[in-house]
Amino acid sequence: MTMPIIRARCWALALAACAAMAGVCAPAAGAETNEVRIVKQIGLGFLPIMVMEHEKLIEKHTRAAGLSDVKGVYATTVGPAVMNDAMLAGRIDIGANGPTSIILVWARTRGTDNEIKGMAAMITSPMWLTTNKPNIKSVRDIGPDDRIAVPGIKTSNQAMVLQIATAQAFGKEHFDKFTAQTVAMSHFDGMAALLSKKEITLHLTSPPVQYLEVEQPGITRVLNSDDVLGGPTTFSNIFSSSKFRAANPRTYKAALAAFTDAIDLINKDRKWAAQVYLNVSGDKKARWRKSRSNSKT
Repeated sequence: MTMPIIRARCWALALAACAAMAGVCAPAAGAETNEVRIVKQIGLGFLPIMVMEHEKLIEKHTRAAGLSDVKGVYATTVGPAVMNDAMLAGRIDIGANGPTSIILVWARTRGTDNEIKGMAAMITSPMWLTTNKPNIKSVRDIGPDDRIAVPGIKTSNQAMVLQIATAQAFGKEHFDKFTAQTVAMSHFDGMAALLSKKEITLHLTSPPVQYLEVEQPGITRVLNSDDVLGGPTTFSNIFSSSKFRAANPRTYKAALAAFTDAIDLINKDRKWAAQVYLNVSGDKKARWRKSRSNSKT
């Protein structure tokens, strides 16, 4: 399994919001929460949260902060819009989304008593556009009958990369030329649809799905987001609400320390981190790829 680079590097679209996203909230009086509800999405881009869960890092760092009996409660959801809606509704305390989605929810809540803010960048990873049609070599070859799977229409990292690539190919005024042809699908549903060759002809996705796709006969890569954006960019971030931080300042600080600890553990031993991904995600497709790779060596 190819591991993404774990480091904090914001991409150009996120820079305008960084200062506002880093605001400090005043702590509130009273007891702090006894659980931290953390939600990730599917895929390798959310590995640090899987490590936090696997190693019980919320529990470790809240104990170190003098907070007793605090649990990390973990769940997985599909798609950036669902994640943002859950954060807005107060159903989660810490979420994980792409920079574009966090900017949108921050802009929506800016100046309110429940402003949603980024906590930290999570990983750097490329996103690939793949296809099951041999005649498609670039975005210029996409036809009116093609359908492109992305995690979220217009707002996801992948949708934004497609718009930028389209603008580069056809001119800025045509950036949304293919937006009407995009279909919102989870990464693995998108892969299944691409391989079935019934509806989806292209898929803009992320690790490990993109690596699994190009191993299949007839699936080729059309573009790499690193080429579109001019280099490696931040794929995912963690974020939270000003209400949660104000009500739980020590817990919030401990959760951020737990996240930092997870990043350090991944960078220290990536083979171990890959196994954590398999254990926590239950990703049988990546497990199959791993066993197949081992049989070749």
